[in-house]
Amino acid sequence: MGASKKRGALLWVLMSLALLCSACSTPRQGKEPKSAVYYTYFDTVSCIYSYAEDSENRFADNTAIAAGVLEDYHRLFDIYHEYAGINNLCTVNRLAGGAPVAVDQRLIDFLRYAQQMYEITGGEMNIMMGSVLKLWHESYVRAMDDPDMASLPDPRAIAAASVFTDPALLEIDEEACTVRITDPNASIDVGALGKGYATEQAALALQDAGVTGYVLNIGGNIRILGSKPDGSGWRTGVRNPSDPDGAYARYLDLHDISCVTSGNYERYFTVDGVRYHHIIDSDTHYPADYFSSVTVLSADSAMADALSTALFCMPYEDGLALAESLDGVQVLWILPDGRQLSTKGMEAVTVSP
Repeated sequence: MGASKKRGALLWVLMSLALLCSACSTPRQGKEPKSAVYYTYFDTVSCIYSYAEDSENRFADNTAIAAGVLEDYHRLFDIYHEYAGINNLCTVNRLAGGAPVAVDQRLIDFLRYAQQMYEITGGEMNIMMGSVLKLWHESYVRAMDDPDMASLPDPRAIAAASVFTDPALLEIDEEACTVRITDPNASIDVGALGKGYATEQAALALQDAGVTGYVLNIGGNIRILGSKPDGSGWRTGVRNPSDPDGAYARYLDLHDISCVTSGNYERYFTVDGVRYHHIIDSDTHYPADYFSSVTVLSADSAMADALSTALFCMPYEDGLALAESLDGVQVLWILPDGRQLSTKGMEAVTVSP
């Protein structure tokens, strides 16, 4: 990919996120919190808010903790760039088909978690989809650079790439702390999980430091730590996918939980009047078309991130069965015709505007 094309696509994404901040975002309410904004992690906008009424120095210390964790995982999960002193996913992908690669223990832990998510979601959350996702990403970047040149990936190329998406192609040696992709045509892509996992690690680091009353919004992955000082929660809006002005379809009142939305309006390109979004079904290898958005609540931001993508790619009945089999998971599905379906627990936190 040309550097200018990537910069153009990234600028478009950052501008969109700066305007929306999130598909599942926090409307203005009451006293304005302290806030810090970062533009360097995971090619998105990251916001940290404090409602804890802490001092400027305390807030600076806490944001430094969270930002440090986000930066570490941004570097570990980057599939486009390598960094001095570490072997990251870009390194692992580049050396696919070769010898095992020594990596940080945190990357081993993450990849094991990703394997668990693959099993839990019946294969819908698969980090070994890199060979297929690369083709869709190239089409997206080309369309962002020149909409008149927008085109779909070659179906033959998709079919060929799909052969190299088997999770068994990833070997993890925990004792040696190494990772190996056994086929040079296979690659890892953690777009469906990496940001949520990093968000959760940042939240855990803040909790270890005794922090409460904070909200992390990492490119739309919202992680709430505790409650406000008065014990109240946060009024969070779930965007109406069909409203170009970003109106909310539902309001939620949340405490100490994660909220993640996957939607077909976040990143997409258009070919012959048809919109093709970025959430690729691991069964068809084309954009999933069951829903306009799926919002997941979970205590674990990584779980919420993985499930929001996986459930987006499942029929409602299958997704509902999966959600109800997991403790503490609530879901809101918004269909293309605007109808809303949700778990009982989601109804319990729904509030009036």
